Amino acid sequence: MSERSEPHYGRLGGFTSERSQRRLLDDLRAKGIKNEGVLEALAHVPRHQFVEEALQSRAYEDTALPIGYQQTISQPYVVALMTQLLLTGRDRLRRVLEIGTGSGFQTAVLSRVSARVFSIERIGALAERAHQQLESLGIQNVSLRHGDGANGWTAKGPFDGIILTAAPDRVPEVLFSQLSDQGVLVAPEGNSRQQRLLYWIKQDGIAIRHQSIDVVFVPLKSGQA
Repeated sequence: MSERSEPHYGRLGGFTSERSQRRLLDDLRAKGIKNEGVLEALAHVPRHQFVEEALQSRAYEDTALPIGYQQTISQPYVVALMTQLLLTGRDRLRRVLEIGTGSGFQTAVLSRVSARVFSIERIGALAERAHQQLESLGIQNVSLRHGDGANGWTAKGPFDGIILTAAPDRVPEVLFSQLSDQGVLVAPEGNSRQQRLLYWIKQDGIAIRHQSIDVVFVPLKSGQA
């Protein structure tokens, strides 16, 4: 199965998951997700395959779910919003850097709106699990690395999109240097008490900051585990 083939629903059952997924997409539209490319990407990524089997019946609820190692799979609305912000002014991206692969769900969504996705995960067990899941879905345009994402991936840049799926107090400056001109960086920023989803658009070498919604993400940590 290639990354452009039809939805694969797997263990939850085609009819059940398709119906639940359609209901979720209607909910996302009602909440302001208007980019049809983003909605199509979410329609083709089986979220239930990125969560623990015991939680698969909740996979198409608009809520974050635990994936182990004190990490979560993000709320579908937040995944959709971050992807929509990343695409600001563009239909499709060439090269995207993702800091924090996690379950691989956001990675899979990005793979449908980007020619290439480069993703870094600091927790080795999660990186391996995500790799296996993406491979099982036939997604071939993702390069995944186990490592510390705080310094980005200089050798693969510049990127016209960078997305952080964990919250630093402040986005590391080195990441802006890996963002191409007219590129967009999307990240939650803040501490355990208050976080805001932000996005920056780089114009003539200067990253211009914009604000979105209040969010709750796990903190961005350095090092490997």
